[in-house]
Formats: sequence, C-alpha cells, structure tokens
Amino acid sequence: MSSTAQKARIVIDKAFKIAEVDKRIYGSFIEHLGRAVYGGIYEPSHETADAFGFRGDVKELVRELGVPIIRYPGGNFVSGYNWEDGVGPVESRPKRLELAWRTVEPNEVGTNEFMRWAKEVGSEVMMAVNLGTRGVDAARNLLEYCNHPSGSYYSDLRRSHGFEQPHKVKTWCLGNEMDGPWQIGQKTPVEYGRLAYETAKAMRLVDPDIELVSCGSSSTAMPTFPEWEAVTLDHTYDVVDFVSLHQYYGNRDNDTANFLARTMDLEHFIHTVISTCDYIKAKKRSKKTMYLSFDEWNVWYHSNQADTKIEPWSVGPPQLEDIYNFEDALLVGGFLISFLRHADRVKMACLAQLVNVIAPIMTENGGRSWKQTIFYPYLHASMYGRGTSLLPIIDSPKYDAQDYTDVPYLESAVVHNEEDEELTVFALNRHLQEALDVEIDVRGFEGYRVAEHIVLEHDDVKAVNTADAENVKPHSRGNAECKDGFVNARLGKASWNVIRLKKA
Repeated sequence: MSSTAQKARIVIDKAFKIAEVDKRIYGSFIEHLGRAVYGGIYEPSHETADAFGFRGDVKELVRELGVPIIRYPGGNFVSGYNWEDGVGPVESRPKRLELAWRTVEPNEVGTNEFMRWAKEVGSEVMMAVNLGTRGVDAARNLLEYCNHPSGSYYSDLRRSHGFEQPHKVKTWCLGNEMDGPWQIGQKTPVEYGRLAYETAKAMRLVDPDIELVSCGSSSTAMPTFPEWEAVTLDHTYDVVDFVSLHQYYGNRDNDTANFLARTMDLEHFIHTVISTCDYIKAKKRSKKTMYLSFDEWNVWYHSNQADTKIEPWSVGPPQLEDIYNFEDALLVGGFLISFLRHADRVKMACLAQLVNVIAPIMTENGGRSWKQTIFYPYLHASMYGRGTSLLPIIDSPKYDAQDYTDVPYLESAVVHNEEDEELTVFALNRHLQEALDVEIDVRGFEGYRVAEHIVLEHDDVKAVNTADAENVKPHSRGNAECKDGFVNARLGKASWNVIRLKKA
C-alpha cells in the first residue's frame, strides 16, 4: 500500500454485538404526491403496465431493491385524506382538491390497489391514518376495513370490493408531522398526545396485534424538538411501539466536506430521541423500551426552486424530482451506516421516497425507467445488511468542517450473517482528495476470505445519472485482500465501499 494515502484501522469481533438488524430499516415510502403514484408506479397506458395499470418495469426495480416495507399514503397528504374516497368502483370515486401539495387527487389508486401492488413487489405496508382533519373514528374504521376477516360493516365492505381476505396490515402511523405549521390540522403536543392515545386505544381494540408509531418532531430544526417527543410520549408511551423521526439534508452552500459530515447531526438526532424516550421510560417506571422508526429520510433540496413554478390543481405534476449526484449517494450511504450502528433502537426506516419524488427510481411518462445514484448504496445495504450488526472499533484520521469538528474520514458499519457465514463491511471514505488505506482486524472470523469488494466512486462529485447515461454505478474491482486474519483495502477518495467476506 502506498505511504501517501491516509491510514485507518477497524477492529471487528463477534462479541461486539449491537443487535439483530430488523430488515425494515430498508423500507421506503410512497405518497400521493407528484409522480410517485400517477406516472410512477401506476400508468395504465405504459407498455409494461399490468392488468391493473401498474408499471412492470418499476415493479422489477422495486423487487431488485428488496424493499421490505413501504409507508403509505403519506406524508402530508394523509392529513387531509378521506380513505373512503379510494375504495370501491373506480368510476364512482370522487376527484378531490389535495391541499397538502395543491394538486387534484383522482383516487384511481387507493388502499386495495396499493395493497395488491405491494404484495406483488414483496413489501409489507406501513399504513398512516389521518389525525389532521379526522381522528379516532376514521382510523378504527380503516383498520376494520383492512384487517377484520368478515361479519362487520367495514370488513364486509372490503369483501364486496373484491378482496375476500383481510390485508393484515401490521404497522400503523398515528398521523404525520403533526407539529408542522404546514400540516393540515396541526396540533400542539398535548392535543396530539391525547388524540394519538385515544386513537391507539380504539385501534388496539379492533386488532390487538398491530404495531403503532407515534409522531415525533418533523425535524431537528423544529423549535418544538425535543420537547414534542417528551410531551407526546408522556401520553402515548404505553400504547405505541415506535416514535418517528424525519430528516432531510441538502448542500445549498456547495460545501461537500460539510455536506458529507451531516451524519454527525444525524447521530446527535438519534441519540437525543433515544435519551428522550428513555427519560419517559424512567418517569413512568416502565419496563418497555421505545423503538425508533426513521420513516422519512433522504437528501432533498435540488428541486426546491423548480417546485415553486408548478401550476396548482393538476394530476401527477413533476414535484420534488431531485436529480441526485454522486455526493448525495455518499451521504445516503452514511445514513445507512448510522442506522446499522443503532440497530438496537432503530428498527424501521423509510427512504423517502421510492419513485420519482426524491427517489432512487425515476420514470419517464410513457417511457423508460432508470436508477439514480442513490439507488446503489440503498441496494447494497438491503442486499448485504441482513444479520447481526456488530460495533466496529474505528481509528481514523479526522477533519474539521464548517459546522462540525473532528469528523472521521472513515465511517463504517458491519453486519455478520452467521447462518450464511458472511461478514459485510460497509465503509465510507469522506476524504475528497486522498485514498484511505484501511486495515481490518477480522481474526475472530477464522476461515473467512474476501468474496467481493464493491466500490461506488466517481471523479466528479456532481456527476448524475439520466435515462440516457448511467454515469455513476458500482464496480467490483476493489482491491481488498485477507491474509492472516487481517483485511487490507484501499478505499478511493470520496468512495462508498462494500467488502464482503465469506467462510471458505
């Protein structure tokens, strides 16, 4: 290895267990927003469309990602949504003014259509209920419609709509971003806490086996954070299983070193929410541990200006269509590393969103679909990040950025799949000028050899993918080698790396 590169070291041991990885941390999100549904997953006139109008090319890409759970139908959308508008004969469904994003919602796709689509792509659904303009009654009725077998008004209504078997939706969000002034039906923490508690109580009477997610703050920038979590959880702690976290990052100042350091902020966010949950646990003398559902996360800023020019009251306009570059993919990899390193508390996460709207998958109306740069770290984590998350002990050189000090150039997460005898090291080199020569101590994994070293890299951090050119894509030409219990690898400047070891 060249002496000119920076040097770093990782120690990995089977004993350093964090927790089993819940596969649902690789979830995603589809909202009735922009072209996520209409022109994204659903386009009856498309040449690949199935009998129900859903694009076959998009289904293939979603299956490739192996998305285990998808949040639906929103998002801000859900706070003004009447679920009854989206069931029954399509020709009888009303067209509504959708106030969250100021579009027209034709309701051609609703609960049953989405449940059928999710089943085809191999995903569970995380269903959100409207606690903005509605409340307990609509939530318990929707749950009855989805989950009760038969013999009641709403379960028999579902059966009359052609769905004999219940959908068995396990995971439910109690509203969305209810502290946000942009939210239809914004609540104070006490108002939300009381409503969420009563809604949860009624829903659990309908189906005791469901999981419930209480709304956290809309982001760390909210003046309500983290008091919102403390006050709302004081009401909901005993009746919910998760609290939600939402966070987006951008690089508006065009400062890549600072942008890639934003996982420092992410770590602080996660630690603060965990601390707040544990404070309420102690206050209530509870034995229950509250888990985290990071059910909105991504890079989002590229499309902000374009969105101001969209005329209101159209169907499926091109809203929030960020075109992601290479540096965005690196930060997405950093997000995934953070989730894996908090696998004991972060049990669900949803990349927001899945198709067209701040998404890894893009489509042309009537045309092609293609993979954005962020598709790949998400794919790699979903494919190879199943098993037990291990805590890597990292010794890395550091740098200072505009907003952060002592930022390690090397970030890493490790997953051991004992059943398949596989060990995967996810490694991000944030250094924009120099490679990192990394020594990884794997002496505790006798007989393991490097099977593959996947690298995502590009000389231009602003490089993007398009329908015509996939400029940013991974290769398997990484140089990781294992000898005498040590892996040595060079991680190129500004690169995402997946080093896969298998027992020989």
